[in-house]
Amino acid sequence: MASVSGGVLRPRFNWQALVTLAVLLAVGFLVLLPVVFLVEESLNTGDPMAFPPEQYGIANYVAMLEEDLHVLTNTVIIAVAATVMAILIGFTLAWILTRTNVPGREKLERLMELPYYMTPLVGALAWAVLASPKSGFFNQIWHWAGGRGDLFNIYSMFGIAWIMALFEGTVAFVMISASMKSMDPALEESARVIGASKLRTALTVTLPLVMPGVLGATLFVFAEMLGSFAAALVIGIPARVYVITTAIWDSTLSYPPAYGRASAMGLALFAVMFVMLTFYRWIIGRGSYATITGKAYRPRPMDMGRLAWLLFGVCALYILLAVVLPIAALILTSFQRFATALLHQAQWTLANYETALALGPVREALVNSLMLGFGVATVGVVIMALVVWIIYRSQLVGRGAIEYLVMFPQAVPRLVFGLALLWAWLNMPIPIYGTLWLLALAYFTVMLPLGVRTLAGVVLQIDKSLEECARVCGAGWAYQMRTVTLPLLKPGILAAWLLIFMACVRELGASVFLMGPNAKVIAPSIVNAFATSGTELTAAMALIQTFTVMVALVILFRLTRGMTRELT
Repeated sequence: MASVSGGVLRPRFNWQALVTLAVLLAVGFLVLLPVVFLVEESLNTGDPMAFPPEQYGIANYVAMLEEDLHVLTNTVIIAVAATVMAILIGFTLAWILTRTNVPGREKLERLMELPYYMTPLVGALAWAVLASPKSGFFNQIWHWAGGRGDLFNIYSMFGIAWIMALFEGTVAFVMISASMKSMDPALEESARVIGASKLRTALTVTLPLVMPGVLGATLFVFAEMLGSFAAALVIGIPARVYVITTAIWDSTLSYPPAYGRASAMGLALFAVMFVMLTFYRWIIGRGSYATITGKAYRPRPMDMGRLAWLLFGVCALYILLAVVLPIAALILTSFQRFATALLHQAQWTLANYETALALGPVREALVNSLMLGFGVATVGVVIMALVVWIIYRSQLVGRGAIEYLVMFPQAVPRLVFGLALLWAWLNMPIPIYGTLWLLALAYFTVMLPLGVRTLAGVVLQIDKSLEECARVCGAGWAYQMRTVTLPLLKPGILAAWLLIFMACVRELGASVFLMGPNAKVIAPSIVNAFATSGTELTAAMALIQTFTVMVALVILFRLTRGMTRELT
């Protein structure tokens, strides 16, 4: 476009095109450059510290297939077992809470979100306290009651899969319940009219209709299980059961560090996850299984009679196993000198909390995590809001490429992306490796999909006519963004801010390779305490982290509830 002033034709500066180009280059640099370095290092068959590599080859991939075949086998077995259990948990809970008249349905549905906010790291630590051989609380009570041997041993392949499933089951529940809520209940009622039992209706009508959603959830959860790190680290290392993520971590700790082999394993894991998530999006994008039509309907839950209380017990059992028992075990442990489930033998103390808050490295790690969470969330939501507007509101060339790039980190396991950033910034002239700046860049990049999806849901609900009215009245793009778009985005911005803050405070995978002596954060510090200190101190640190996340969660619920009331 051009403007005329004094009879002279002057070109108008296109700010939108400039901003789009800048965003595209910046996101591409953050997302793709580390992966390029990772690919190059995976082909390095010479000095692992040399850059550029002195020799190139595929020896690292050959070694992965020949020497690490048992690691790949363990990864697949655990991921499959965990996925099956998680989908069973998710489907069962989704069916109970969306298709039946179970008592307290709305409150139970809200409680199902709690395991996600506890984090797998805290869950793994708690179940190590509960079910360790000999010293685990369950086994202590079993021995006290006269039982012989150990009742449970969490340090096994099943133990790893159990913890993964328990805390990913809530993800499967959210995904499957969304499909069930959109299903016309008349289809189930028709089956009941012709004499089908409630169980047969669930298996022959409900299940086939939500199968695309179940399949999508299965692929998504399976991809998450392949890249899971926390449970595999806390439970698998003591049991000497290695999966691909812990093998990557272990390879970088060897001397000399096997960066080439770690990079090859990371890229293999990334390739599988990329295929899984691409297939998942393809399934979700299909509309041939839709059961919502133009005819209005109101979801009507099935009357389960006396079975309703049994189904309530199933939901309560999941909350007990995923939330109540783990938190209770950590609380009990954190207030004792020597952890025991036998309360008459307990030696109560506040020393673990005093130590956790008094130790310089621990206090520094907690403060750094809070600072990173606040900084990344504050700066990140502004940038992400701009990115979302470019993708879903502008007509600029390149917005599709930006959408692809910002969602790319979703297919890269956090641990692998941390390894890619490690190798990239070790070889860059900018000296930010081992500082909070690199951790902030890593957190911002891996949080892009979370922030963009959260904000996109709000942007798509804003009528375009509001922005068009501003333009008709002569408002420029920057003025329109400041006075129309951003105020309307306020609920989404608050929600995205708190979600990103919580995710940063609990982040483990992207932190383990990037944390330096002067840049410690809380999640890897908890793992280090578990490996080197007592269980009691570790429990106190884990609860401090969990309390911080829960406070942010309460604030999120209250703010979003207040925003909803204002908008209605």
